[in-house]
Amino acid sequence: MNDIRAVIRPLGEPGDLGWVVMAHGEQYAKEFGWDIGFEALVARIVADYAADHDPSREAAWIAELDGRRVGSVFCVADDGNTAKLRILLVDPAARGHRLGSRLVAQCVDFARGAGYERIRLWTNDTLAAARRIYLAAGFRLVEEEPHHSFGADLVGQVYELDLPA
Repeated sequence: MNDIRAVIRPLGEPGDLGWVVMAHGEQYAKEFGWDIGFEALVARIVADYAADHDPSREAAWIAELDGRRVGSVFCVADDGNTAKLRILLVDPAARGHRLGSRLVAQCVDFARGAGYERIRLWTNDTLAAARRIYLAAGFRLVEEEPHHSFGADLVGQVYELDLPA
């Protein structure tokens, strides 16, 4: 019998913010060879959220497996009608528990409930597992552009999902 407990909870416990930054920096360096520039980007996103977010329009969640942090996602305002899904992460050791899909669904449901008309995200083409989750959730690719960031040649991608009332 499988007694592994997987939960999604609101971000807000001591250590959550630092863990999000650290986990992104370590995981993306290990999996993709990205440099510290990516960790710095995540740190700015997390710091902006922590310093000034509107709880009625923005939220973040932590995925836990047996009480251990293993994933995260943020939903922040892009403009009055558009939310942004930011910094989705699932630790490789926790994959296979549908935590990525659950985190994305939590973010989309929150954005819909907050009255946004659409939700967007920016990612890179090398993140195939995340792309499968976004496509399965109904997102569509709307832009692609090559760039050099985080010490790598990448193709940035923008995905959108309309959120009918």
